[in-house]
Amino acid sequence: MASILAQVAPPPPSGIWYPTILGILVVASAILLFCGSLYALLATNLGARLGFLAVFTALMGFMVLLTTLWMFTASPLNTLKGIPPSWKLETVVKNLDQPSLPAAVRSAPLTGRKIPIASQSDLKAVVDAALVTKLPIANIPSPANANKYAKFQLVTDYETTKYYEVGGSNPHLVDWQISHKPLFAVVQFCAVPPSNLPFGVPPPAPTCDTTSPNNGFAILTRDFGTLRIPPFVTFVISVILFSLGLLALHWREKDEQAAAAAAKALTETLTPAPASS
Repeated sequence: MASILAQVAPPPPSGIWYPTILGILVVASAILLFCGSLYALLATNLGARLGFLAVFTALMGFMVLLTTLWMFTASPLNTLKGIPPSWKLETVVKNLDQPSLPAAVRSAPLTGRKIPIASQSDLKAVVDAALVTKLPIANIPSPANANKYAKFQLVTDYETTKYYEVGGSNPHLVDWQISHKPLFAVVQFCAVPPSNLPFGVPPPAPTCDTTSPNNGFAILTRDFGTLRIPPFVTFVISVILFSLGLLALHWREKDEQAAAAAAKALTETLTPAPASS
């Protein structure tokens, strides 16, 4: 076992060189290699300024298409994206008769929507992380409030019985609805009496200990995240820069047409009229 652990490669060192400076150098090298090679090719045929405008406008047009795909499709792992939506634990209470809780949360057992079993696993993971005592790990400092709501030693020491969902909304941008209403989840849990069965005997179905002081409710809120915001901001910036590039090309074309018209008019003025016979 020790030989296997010795062969495991340690994680790469993290510091100012990796990944900060190295990441900047990789991006700068990629831009210089791909965009710079196209600019060098066009600059020899169109000139330095016109070649730069052509490459810049084409790059911004490509970014408009790319960021549009990022916003409306499932983005790969290495694309620009924000924080995905998740559930956040707010507090753990013994009962819902707490004045500090929102009215919708206090009435969740009566008016709340029952959460389907397929969607309960995400909530269960957050509740497990809060209620189960976290043991210290060598050389890794633990946060001061790591076990703030811890009540059990193992996940099998309790079970979640009911899941409710209250609040929330489904805004539509066409109706000028931008923000979501807060979405809450209420998870009821109870302690499970310990079983001292001999090894090999299948455990019985867990039953709640109604007299345990560790029974209660976990209150969670839905963090809708910022998954689409970075692609949208990049899309807006790309559209603005793409428009400026097209405008600059249009202005240059008008200047060239005006210069050609002025040169033609000057030529006609300086050319003497043919003598009449």
